[in-house]
Amino acid sequence: MKSIQHALDHAGIGLRLPHIAEVVATRPRTGFLEVHPENFLANPHAAEFLIELSRQYPISVHTVGISIGSTAGIDRSHLKRLRTLIEKIKPTLVSGHLAWSTYGNDYLNDLLPLPFNAESLCLVAAHVMEVQDFLGCPYLVENPSSYLGFLGSTMREAEFLSQLVEKTECKLLCDVSNAVVSARNMGYDEQEYIDSLPANAIAEFHLGGYTPQEDEANPGGELLIDSHAAPIADPAWELYAYAIRRFGLKPTLVEWDNNIPPLETLLAEATKADQIAIATEAHRVPTC
Repeated sequence: MKSIQHALDHAGIGLRLPHIAEVVATRPRTGFLEVHPENFLANPHAAEFLIELSRQYPISVHTVGISIGSTAGIDRSHLKRLRTLIEKIKPTLVSGHLAWSTYGNDYLNDLLPLPFNAESLCLVAAHVMEVQDFLGCPYLVENPSSYLGFLGSTMREAEFLSQLVEKTECKLLCDVSNAVVSARNMGYDEQEYIDSLPANAIAEFHLGGYTPQEDEANPGGELLIDSHAAPIADPAWELYAYAIRRFGLKPTLVEWDNNIPPLETLLAEATKADQIAIATEAHRVPTC
C-alpha cells in the first residue's frame, strides 16, 4: 500500500468516467484519486487509464458492490476481480459501505440499510474479516446516510461501528455529509455522533453534496437526500471542521456522482476542503 502522506497534504477527488480523459491529459494538482472499482472492472480502456494514473497519484478504492450487510454472503468472484485490480494499482485505501445491495443473484442499484443489533453485527463482522483476509489489507467501513430506523435495532449506529472495529480491527471512513444527513433526518445531534466514534479507527473523510426535499411522510417537514449532486453545504463544512478537531487531519475525498460538473468545480471544492483543514488544524488542541 502506498504512503498516505500525499493524500494528507491535499484533499482528493472522486475520479468519474466523464473526467478520466481530462485528468490523464492535464494531471491536476490533487492529493489523491478515489474510484469505484466496479466502473473499471468491465471497462478495459478506463482501467488502462487508471493504471497509468496510479503511477503518479495515490489511489483510493471505494467499493459499491461488496455488500457486507447481505445475508447471501460475499460474492467471491467479484472479490477476486477486485483483488486483481488492487494488485495492479496498489491503492492507499480500500473502503466500502455499511449496507447491503444484493439479493440472490441480483445486484441492486441502492445501498440499503440494516438494523443495528447483535445479529447484524455478527454477520457484518464475519464479512468484513472475509474481505480483509482475501484482499490482504484493512477495509474501511463508511457510515451510511439514513432515512429510517428499525424497530429491531438495539444499539445506536456509532456503537455498532465501534463494536465492529473491536471485532474485526477494520478502520472507519467517516462520511461527514452522511453524518449530517442522518442526524437531521433521524433527529439527533451530528456533533455528538462524531464524538461517539472511535477516534483511533478513523482513516478517511468523505464530503459530498446532499439535496433537501419535502418529507411526504411528514407534511411541512424536510428530508435530506445523499444525492452527491450538489456543492457541499455549509452544515457539512462546519461538521468537517469539527471532525478535524476531534480526529486530526485525515485523507479527505470530495464526491460528486450525479449532475457531474466540470472538473474545475470539483477541484475547487477540494481546495476549499484544504483551506478549512489547514485553518482548523492550526488551532486544534489534540484530544485523547
